[in-house]
Amino acid sequence: MKNILKQIKFIPVVAILLLTSCEDLDQVPENQFTDTTYWTSVDKAQTFLNTAYSQMQNSQYFFYNEALSDNAYNGRGDNAGAASIGAGLYDPSLGRIKDEWKNRYAGIKTCNLILENIDRVPNADATVIARMKAETRFLRAFQHFQLTTWFGDIPLLKKDPSLEEATSVTRTSHAEVIQFILSELDAIIPALPKNTQLAEADRGKITVGAAVALKARVLLYEGDWAGVAQVTEQFIANNYGQYGLFASYEGMFLPQNEYNSEDILSLQYVPQFRMWGEFFDMAPLSAGARLNALAPTQELVDSYLMMNGKKINEAGSGYNENTPYINRDPRLTATVVYDQYVWKEADGSSHVIYIKPGSSPGNPTDEFVQGSSATPTGYYTRKYYDPQHITSLNSGLNLMLFRYADILLMYAEAKNELNQMTSSVWDQTIRALRVRAGFTDGAALGFNSALGQAGLREVIRNERRTELGMEGLRIFDIRRWKIAENVLNGYAHGAKFGVSSVDNGYLRVNLRTFDPAKHYLWPIPRDERLINSNLSQNPNW
Repeated sequence: MKNILKQIKFIPVVAILLLTSCEDLDQVPENQFTDTTYWTSVDKAQTFLNTAYSQMQNSQYFFYNEALSDNAYNGRGDNAGAASIGAGLYDPSLGRIKDEWKNRYAGIKTCNLILENIDRVPNADATVIARMKAETRFLRAFQHFQLTTWFGDIPLLKKDPSLEEATSVTRTSHAEVIQFILSELDAIIPALPKNTQLAEADRGKITVGAAVALKARVLLYEGDWAGVAQVTEQFIANNYGQYGLFASYEGMFLPQNEYNSEDILSLQYVPQFRMWGEFFDMAPLSAGARLNALAPTQELVDSYLMMNGKKINEAGSGYNENTPYINRDPRLTATVVYDQYVWKEADGSSHVIYIKPGSSPGNPTDEFVQGSSATPTGYYTRKYYDPQHITSLNSGLNLMLFRYADILLMYAEAKNELNQMTSSVWDQTIRALRVRAGFTDGAALGFNSALGQAGLREVIRNERRTELGMEGLRIFDIRRWKIAENVLNGYAHGAKFGVSSVDNGYLRVNLRTFDPAKHYLWPIPRDERLINSNLSQNPNW
């Protein structure tokens, strides 16, 4: 796929697709893509399909969705609306709300144009066309899934609408949208290859494994525990390809290990051709960053267990507030940069990151200073730092949307919700993840049936948080668990660099507000409803 991306120029097609009036449901100048002069070869169809891939998700959403949750704080600007949404200070005119709707419907439009025109390609291999259609239907299903997850009832577009249809369409129920997504995924699975059947040049394309992983996630968000258990159990049995946990948690996110055994589907980037640059505002300043806009919270840091498997506030954990990062889950070090962190580069060089005020021996670049360019929480991000970056920390490293660890976590959660968690399921899932992370203590690795279903639920949910930290999924978990009002109300905190009389010295970095009566669904964008009065609004907006 990366080889294909090097040969494809995205801008012309994307630019035309996004130049829509009536926001995104209106027509583009379709005559440029629907007549027989365009659909003359598989290569041209592939160009269009690559555009649909590029519209799937963007790197800004991938990272800044963490700041919508309790894992991170967007302390400068309002990147992807994260500051406004995190603080509960937004309305239907917010740019992120508008762009989420517009960009995803632009992606759906691309997919519908492909599906309505690809059969025009003359003398094409029927198997190739069938596979391209399956990829397109996956992308269309994915876009609808993201939309219905945020907005609930949405217009379901199975074909490209006319101008009249675009300005009069109504919202389809969430249940019907989900039914469509699941039926589409079931329909395309036979036409998709396994990951073991992909040629090297095709790596990164949608596979049967990706379709099944999306199906599992849809069922997970719907709370269909029996469905999740069935799908993920078959996935673990290698029915959909050859996958497994990559040996190194830290190494999994490095460029030399792209397309590793854990990667089910990634956003594709290519050095020099298609890149992302969010780490310019996430990494330590001494590592080449400009400033810090997205920083992990103390709440995320506190969620990482001690090496003996105990929570930091649990009796016998051995946690010492004066040396808080000692004997912690190694995934903390692979994800979050803390005071006196040893920062390593690709050439083997390293330097110590001093963040605590006054701790630096002559190099205060990364130190916390209220209102400065340094971290607002006392933490920086390490996961997905690309040691092979170019100027301004721009990276061509792929960003994983679905990985095998999530399959294991979904399976564990479903089996526990069905009250079917056993030592065998535990060993396949939570134990395997902890062994890979670097835990060795028997108490951390062993199955404790005495916890019961409720206790195991807490363990599994926390395991999701620490395994998938800073990967953009936490916000969806706290929404589906209906705990957002518990974790997103009150102050988000930073490291213990503050006044000891306030929150025991932990920095108060942001006052969060989440109203369960309205914030579980985003509002339909104001501009859309001005154009189309048939679009109803979500409750209390």
